[in-house]
Amino acid sequence: MGNKKFYLLAFLNCLCLISFAQDANSLLQKIRDRLNKVNDYEATGVMKTNVSFLKVPEAQVQVFFKKPDKLKIKNEHGISLVPKGAVSFSLNNLLKGNYTVLDAGTEMMGSVKLRVIKLLPVDDNADIVLSTFYIDEAKLLVMKAKTTTRESGTYEVEMSYGKYAAEALPDKVVFTFNTKDYKLPKGITFDYDDGTKKKTETHGESSKGKVEIDYSSYILNKGLPDSVFK
Repeated sequence: MGNKKFYLLAFLNCLCLISFAQDANSLLQKIRDRLNKVNDYEATGVMKTNVSFLKVPEAQVQVFFKKPDKLKIKNEHGISLVPKGAVSFSLNNLLKGNYTVLDAGTEMMGSVKLRVIKLLPVDDNADIVLSTFYIDEAKLLVMKAKTTTRESGTYEVEMSYGKYAAEALPDKVVFTFNTKDYKLPKGITFDYDDGTKKKTETHGESSKGKVEIDYSSYILNKGLPDSVFK
């Protein structure tokens, strides 16, 4: 009798795990379907860059996106100092491909309970090692994504939504990344930290860099040509 009870409990646990996995997959598919309604966009906004060893002025930017994964940031100063991983970031890009989906429960962000879902690429050679999404289930919006890559280290993206929430497009995006993984584009000169400033980080800690983009407007589905992204 004891063995039968054990097997029954094990069977029920397996059913629960399968149910959670299917539920997580269903949630991700709903988000994919929503994102797929936007074929392309051109957005305008203001970008603020906070990197300890650079003095970068606030800048007006244009952001161009075309499905499935083309993304370009055009800075009024000529080039965008956004980490490579962040530039290539888009929810569409992170959600494409084959993944093992893991339901990681919930986590609070302020007063909002978010669903946590982890994606492990099936391809062992994929650049993305792990993606973690923090999702507002009621609104079907990804509020935060944390991604670990082979080439660009680990970075986080937080999003807040307003007038374009129906299209799942954020009013504000905040990229956070490790400056040790930061590579300054060739030919770019800015004021550097000359080494005289007192180091505040402790041994073994990597300082964080941050890039914020506040969007003022989007133009959706106007049919951007591929030449925009060259």
